[in-house]
Amino acid sequence: MAVRIRMKQMGRTRRHYYRIVAIDARQPRDGRVIEELGSYDPHVKNKDERVKLIPSRIKYWQSVGALPSEHVAALLKKFMEREEKREAEAAQAKAVAVKA
Repeated sequence: MAVRIRMKQMGRTRRHYYRIVAIDARQPRDGRVIEELGSYDPHVKNKDERVKLIPSRIKYWQSVGALPSEHVAALLKKFMEREEKREAEAAQAKAVAVKA
């Protein structure tokens, strides 16, 4: 099965937002997904909050051969490093909370 990482359009008329998903390449744009990997809302004013990603799962899907679409590749290039730092900080905070 050829898996792609692409955006699934959600929302209402003139107020779209997108979920970044792993999906079979043969499925339609809004078809059945394998896994949700993040979201992108272009209407959010604060640019830092527009994109939310799950870097560990994105790396997994890329490691097994999933290719990102053009638009998703641009988002990953721009925001992946920041999201990796957030995920590492969250894991570290969780580890500290468990020890305490």
